[in-house]
Amino acid sequence: MSALLQVDNLDLYYGDAQALSAVSLEVAEGQIVAIVGANGAGKSSLIRTIAGIEKPRGGRITFKGRDITGLESYQTCDLGIGQVAEGRQIFPTLTVAENLEMGAMLPRARSRARQTMDEVYAMFPRLAERSDQLAGTMSGGEQQMLAIGRCLMGQPELIMFDEPSLGLAPMVVQEVFHIIRLLNQRGITVLLVEQNVAVSLRISAHAYVLENGAVVMSGEGEKLLHDDRVRQAYLGL
Repeated sequence: MSALLQVDNLDLYYGDAQALSAVSLEVAEGQIVAIVGANGAGKSSLIRTIAGIEKPRGGRITFKGRDITGLESYQTCDLGIGQVAEGRQIFPTLTVAENLEMGAMLPRARSRARQTMDEVYAMFPRLAERSDQLAGTMSGGEQQMLAIGRCLMGQPELIMFDEPSLGLAPMVVQEVFHIIRLLNQRGITVLLVEQNVAVSLRISAHAYVLENGAVVMSGEGEKLLHDDRVRQAYLGL
């Protein structure tokens, strides 16, 4: 498979503190790729740098063969990179429908906005039922569905999920992972940062382990799941 996204020797600093050190990875088209590691390992920093929110000091990010290093976040979105951010970050004072409409503001998405909204409502019937409800009054699980739906409104080819199960009830977590697998089956490539290491490795074709801002291991998700070092460090086994 060809690499849809490629990261080469990425360095990121917050002031004098280095958050990412020579990070390299690739995400093949059509795959789910996981990034696992402890809190503070640099996982979210990596997602934010790919998205264009943080600007790297060194290295290169390539999407569909195009160098996107240092582009603004709205530019990366319009190229087809979507993000479901940690903490959902919906617009609480807007309705469900208005939140979804915000997701379709990108030039690449405007012409199909109505059709895409119908598709999102078909995937998430609860959002259709609550289209006029203020987003901030919904449950955490419903807000996560809205965050995913809003991302889909932008017509992404790659979705980066940053801790999608954080703060959700176990039943809702199962539903979120089911949705991620479903989206992947429909042709969307996924880069997954997730605190639930066991589940993320189980559903991923490939995975990278980050420690202190550097990649220390990589391989097939299922193989890493059974690696003694990973099991001891992240699964408590």
